[in-house]
Amino acid sequence: MKTFNVPVIYRSPLISAIKQRRKQQDKMKKDFSPTELDFGPVRFLLARHFGFCYGVENAIEIAFKTVDENEGKRIFLLSEMIHNPQVNHDLQSRGVEFIMDTSGKQLIPWEDLKPEDVVIIPAFGTTLEIEAKLQSIGIQPLQYNTTCPFVERVWNKAEQIAGKNYSVIVHGKPKHEETRATFSHSQSNTPTVVVKDMSEAQQLAKFIHGTLPKEDFYSMFKGQYSEGFDVEKDLQRVGVVNQTTMLASETQAIADYIKQAMQDKYQLNETNISDRFADTRDTLCYATNDNQSAVTGMLEEAADLAIVVGGYNSSNTSHLVELCEEKLPTYFISSADKIDNKNEITHYDFHHHQELYTQNFLPNKETVNILLTSGASCPDAIVEGVIRKILSFYGMENAADELAAHM
Repeated sequence: MKTFNVPVIYRSPLISAIKQRRKQQDKMKKDFSPTELDFGPVRFLLARHFGFCYGVENAIEIAFKTVDENEGKRIFLLSEMIHNPQVNHDLQSRGVEFIMDTSGKQLIPWEDLKPEDVVIIPAFGTTLEIEAKLQSIGIQPLQYNTTCPFVERVWNKAEQIAGKNYSVIVHGKPKHEETRATFSHSQSNTPTVVVKDMSEAQQLAKFIHGTLPKEDFYSMFKGQYSEGFDVEKDLQRVGVVNQTTMLASETQAIADYIKQAMQDKYQLNETNISDRFADTRDTLCYATNDNQSAVTGMLEEAADLAIVVGGYNSSNTSHLVELCEEKLPTYFISSADKIDNKNEITHYDFHHHQELYTQNFLPNKETVNILLTSGASCPDAIVEGVIRKILSFYGMENAADELAAHM
């Protein structure tokens, strides 16, 4: 796989050595057991896969190169490039300004932009409407494009099945930048509706079966369907694509549920289901799959707690937290700074969108076992910082250096 020129401040000699060793031992990526870092009084079980994915590294390389090559110009990002506060702050510190926030709220009016300005499209991609807006200003919208190739693959799949007269169901968070972009691209080719979870998929299936009055669809899915969507006509042939950072197992479950609804409605079987349901399994992102599978493998080990590191508005990170929460106490933090001391931690409750303060999060026992992972937009250097911070509570500040030297 291609390697990228990512600023060294995001790299970790320790984590890089661990990942390289695991890669050599497991070239086919079939072993999802964690890496054990045993420091005596504290033992870390590090997920097999975590941290920067291909799309994130690609975006970072393009963004920083764009800044370096356009000295003296005004440089803008449509919104956060990725959902990591350090990376976004680093770009802002170099003069990059955000045109919108992550919800799409305008921070800089379009009228303030000039044809000579540089505008970077974030890794989530953007809508066709925004591309047209930039074009009308005189800015080439795709000149500085960091859209993840795996997001573009979803768009291509939606266009491909649209050409075969399928409507598209997008599994994603309706307000997320990536889902808004995917919805825009899909609806330009075919009727499209967004479902955020299995509950909404089950409701949609009732419209497929005709057990709910079609008028209810327009209130139930308000703001989540394309203009002119016809419930009776546009749910007769469908395919499911996804926001790439969703829980892969949930996307598959939703696709299977809709597929079964089509089978039941039209009395189909595996030999002719394609008459009504498109196979779109290849839209699941490899990194989302790998990171979630690695957490599942990690959770098979006995541990006292889990720490998940990443941006609080990171969708893929929140799903790792969800998986961990099912098994043991889980602390979602953005950096080592959130660990105040051996007894106190400030962590994020993404269910209620608030930070919490917890005391005595590290148990008082001979060996504390910690599961550790991070989201796809989190630099490895931050994960190493968490390891070092916790080691310092046991007077082992230099143990990470010693381990890296012997990897």
